[in-house]
Amino acid sequence: KLCEGILNILEKDTKTSCQVACLEALRILSRDKKVLVPVTTKRNMQILMRLAKLDNVEDPLERVSEFPVIVEALKCLCNIIFNSSVAQQLSFELNLAATLCNLLQKCKDQQCVDDIKCFDLRLLFLLSLLHTDIRSQLRQELQGVQVLTQALESSLSVRWTEEYKAAEDRDRPPLSLQETDCAIEALKALFNVTLDSWNVHSKNESHQFRYMAAILRHCLLTTGPTEDKTEELHSNAINLLSNVPVSCLDVLINPSSQEETDIKYNGMNMGAIQILLDFMEKRIDKGSSYREGLTPVLSLLTECCRTHRNIRKFIKAQVLPPLRDVSNRPEVGTTVRNKLVRLMTHVDLGVKQIAAEFLFVLCKERVDSLLKYTGYGNAAGLLAARGLLAGGRGDHWYSDDEDTDTEEYKSAKPNINLITGHLEEPMPNPMDEMTEEQKEYEAMKLVNMFDKLSRDELIKPMGVRPDGTMAPLEETVSQYHTNKQESSDSD
Repeated sequence: KLCEGILNILEKDTKTSCQVACLEALRILSRDKKVLVPVTTKRNMQILMRLAKLDNVEDPLERVSEFPVIVEALKCLCNIIFNSSVAQQLSFELNLAATLCNLLQKCKDQQCVDDIKCFDLRLLFLLSLLHTDIRSQLRQELQGVQVLTQALESSLSVRWTEEYKAAEDRDRPPLSLQETDCAIEALKALFNVTLDSWNVHSKNESHQFRYMAAILRHCLLTTGPTEDKTEELHSNAINLLSNVPVSCLDVLINPSSQEETDIKYNGMNMGAIQILLDFMEKRIDKGSSYREGLTPVLSLLTECCRTHRNIRKFIKAQVLPPLRDVSNRPEVGTTVRNKLVRLMTHVDLGVKQIAAEFLFVLCKERVDSLLKYTGYGNAAGLLAARGLLAGGRGDHWYSDDEDTDTEEYKSAKPNINLITGHLEEPMPNPMDEMTEEQKEYEAMKLVNMFDKLSRDELIKPMGVRPDGTMAPLEETVSQYHTNKQESSDSD
């Protein structure tokens, strides 16, 4: 009854202060799903849309006194659409996405409208998240990618020096809280609208994504008002970069000019890549929520390294520098390599796979190189999954430049344990002082133990096929005998 009463008042032309008070009350009530039934009707949704200036009229936003009403109406719509599937369907029927894009264009060149813009973007994010038809409508009919990209560019105040290269002002103050929130909401909405964008079908699409990637590079080099807000901004930028076709990610590195003092490699500015690496290490050190917090940045770095040679060589120089001290196991220590190797045996399968894949790509998908840095024990899971237990390399092609081993590594290499990946002191052979009968007894004892474990199905003996994949031991043994007979020279 209270909701219906409030909406009846809002339908009439009342004073601004009265409208704001009614909308504030409705915003609080709309958090409760049980009271949303009277709100989620076409008439009442249209009342809120009218108050939020969600119409196709081209009049600019001029009356500053109306801004609080617009903001409160947008907040109410956010709550209602988030909590009601009926409201989500009504939004599609009332073409709410188109009116939101229109309001966003009105905000484009206006001052003092950051709150309106922020909640407009939040509403677009919710609609694109909760209704797949609206997501498609934004992408195909409403030029949502272009509209949202412009909103992001405006929030970050990007200035261009060249095509796909934004000006880097080192003395620029951090973004304000409102600017940061607007940028985050734009990033989240763009993420939904650009899902499944791996294939670029036209030159125009390629330009749009490269333009977006250039803005995202600027976003990574930008800081927010607090450390937490900066991390949230960068996290959403990384999520969106994961949707950008990998062929367009070369704009993350630009030819470095003389006056720039940023991190350089082969004449390229690697500032954004360094921020991605720092972000990855920070998320590893956090020690929790790896699947949500760490896998997006690891996936992004893996794809960048697989496709762009300069990025791969720059990252490898930091993550897998030439080995010198091999006295400790690869997973022991505080370097980035140690941290990533520890993740290769993580309990979460997705985290384990992406960490191993990242290191494998840095090693140009060469098994011998991966084993050098990680040890066979840590790499076994990846090699088994890829059918590379017999050695070799992955399917992807990389440049032919070879790694050069340090003198320290070359001298230690004969004594490195291939399973653990570190230098071990020679151990005394326990069989040296045994008689032949004792050796035979211990061997049979071991055979019987394995036989019992196998018969009780506690373990399943496996072997490696010639192609590097695993199979039951009986199959691999019989295949070995067959191959031996076929290759014999007997008549």
